[in-house]
Amino acid sequence: MARDLLNRYIWIIDTIQRHGRITRQRLNELWKKTPYSNGESLPRRTFYGYRQNIEELFNININCDTSTFEYYIDDLGISNKSVTNWLFNSAALTNILNDTRDISDLIFLEDIPSAREYLNVVIDGLRRRCRLKIDYLPFTRAIPDTDVIIEPYMLKIFRQRWYVAARNVAENRVKTYSLDRFKQASVTDQEYEIPSDFIASNYYRDSFGVIADESEVKRVSIKATPLQAKYLRALPLHHSQEEAVHDKYSIFSYKIRITRDFVGELLSYGPQVTVISPPELRTMISTQLEESLSNYK
Repeated sequence: MARDLLNRYIWIIDTIQRHGRITRQRLNELWKKTPYSNGESLPRRTFYGYRQNIEELFNININCDTSTFEYYIDDLGISNKSVTNWLFNSAALTNILNDTRDISDLIFLEDIPSAREYLNVVIDGLRRRCRLKIDYLPFTRAIPDTDVIIEPYMLKIFRQRWYVAARNVAENRVKTYSLDRFKQASVTDQEYEIPSDFIASNYYRDSFGVIADESEVKRVSIKATPLQAKYLRALPLHHSQEEAVHDKYSIFSYKIRITRDFVGELLSYGPQVTVISPPELRTMISTQLEESLSNYK
């Protein structure tokens, strides 16, 4: 029954989102064509109950325009929209995959191991504003740092890994920790406050990935082949992306920090992308390509 209710919530959200605005009459017509209705209308009281449950579960408000009697999804803030979309998409994907068990041997998904063991611990610390005590083993160390006390400020997922930006109490600075490098984690009873000048939505705003340093934001321009331009157009490299289309190529511009993650991403495109500016980024790319090539000589 719980799964059936979730399917109904997802159907209502998806239907209203796809239409933008929709009347109860039109929603009812579409509802009667679904396997959830048995050909019957959706009672008004039931619909109102579903609306309330959707708000509580997904933080999505379904409003009614009393002048047109149309229902629409209330706009969300950037941060809430990101979390809500992720929750909704995850629920929708789970719903789809539950009905594909007969071909499960033909569907391959990417694993996110860090979410299983420690995500709940970090979320609990964030919610209660209590410090965490962790044992952490970065890739650069052979032995983990033990009993590290951190104050979690925000969570971010990047390339199938969960990361937490947290203040290391002993070092008195904010660092990024990968949850899959945790060896132990627990919530303490020591409360903390997130500084008022820490704005979570801005912390990684000028970076690609999860490296948030204090380096200067640069104006970066890259030249992309027509094929690569289509990929960058469909999935922008950064929110600041701008494109100038030419006959045989496109120029993409960004306002971004030049970090290790960003350099690695550009290198992954190979000859499909050429850095135009700034000069220091061209030098970094060129140097790494030469070092890589030397491995094959």
